[in-house]
Amino acid sequence: MSYELPPLPYPYDALAPTIDELTMRIHHGKHHRAYVANLNAAMEDAEWATRPLEELLADLTLVPDDKRTTIRNNGGGHLNHMMFWEVMTPDGGGFPEGELDDAIETAFGTVDELRHQLSAAGVARFGSGWAWLVHDGEGLAVTSTPNQDSPIMHGQTPLLGIDVWEHAYYLKYQSRRADYLEAWWHVVDWAKVAERYAAATRSAPRLARASA
Repeated sequence: MSYELPPLPYPYDALAPTIDELTMRIHHGKHHRAYVANLNAAMEDAEWATRPLEELLADLTLVPDDKRTTIRNNGGGHLNHMMFWEVMTPDGGGFPEGELDDAIETAFGTVDELRHQLSAAGVARFGSGWAWLVHDGEGLAVTSTPNQDSPIMHGQTPLLGIDVWEHAYYLKYQSRRADYLEAWWHVVDWAKVAERYAAATRSAPRLARASA
């Protein structure tokens, strides 16, 4: 199985001023491209490479020892970034609606509290990593992972992820990660997050059984 770098669903400058064009070009065209290239090189001619990437990350024992770290880092990086590009939009911001809004109120009380918890998780992440809104099989939760680790590795379904690697924000925000996280909410695509939530809730019974 061979993977490709997906095109962005918007121009490189579309998320400005929240995320500048040069950051997007480097982030997508160099960093994400490198994850894809390294992933394909590691999976070349491997029998286990026919399995879906999500399945490999959910159970890394399926991958030989000498390839495990490469798949964890680059496979995780590929999936994380595919989702990251999709949950942002030039017309973002605002508030979620419908079932997603109801679920957020149930889990966090308010959307503002969810934002606070996600931003706090991103600020608290030491070094490089991600802040996540996930579905854990029962409901919504906020978590954080190091490097390119995916919530999939912990039996969770990622709904929204904010990249807090320095290359995601350093050109514009320098060391001000908290400022980047606050500004990021201007580009969140709640409609896309709602689609991911709907898909996760359809599979929630299966996830719950798998983790039981």
